[in-house]
Amino acid sequence: MGRIMAFDYGSKRVGIAVTDTMQIIASALDTVHSKDVVDFVKKYMAGEQVDMFVIGMPVNLKGEATNNTPLAQAFVNRMKKQFPDIPIHLHDERFTSKIAMQAMISGGMKKKDRRQKGNVDKISAAVILQSFMQSRGL
Repeated sequence: MGRIMAFDYGSKRVGIAVTDTMQIIASALDTVHSKDVVDFVKKYMAGEQVDMFVIGMPVNLKGEATNNTPLAQAFVNRMKKQFPDIPIHLHDERFTSKIAMQAMISGGMKKKDRRQKGNVDKISAAVILQSFMQSRGL
């Protein structure tokens, strides 16, 4: 069984999280520049089997598209083109940044580390992945 890889897409940075090989635990992996994400995934997949992608879709409180939704959809299309054999699941990313920030505070992360946007992005990706897994009963 391979891993599930999740993305918190942003125009500057992309937070990435993965499961373990048993698809039980979601862990923050890294944050990469949005232009480098495909190369990062290719390198990662050279050494690890990935069964599916989960991409956080930005929506507002009413479940409607936001200004960032078209950017995320363009990312989905790019991933489909680059990795046609990997299924992609879209998942609501509402409140993930706030949940990630609260997790960092609860975990005792120092304030200077919490200010690094990359930390929030990769933990947000882990929150998206954990939420996806719970919704699927994984």
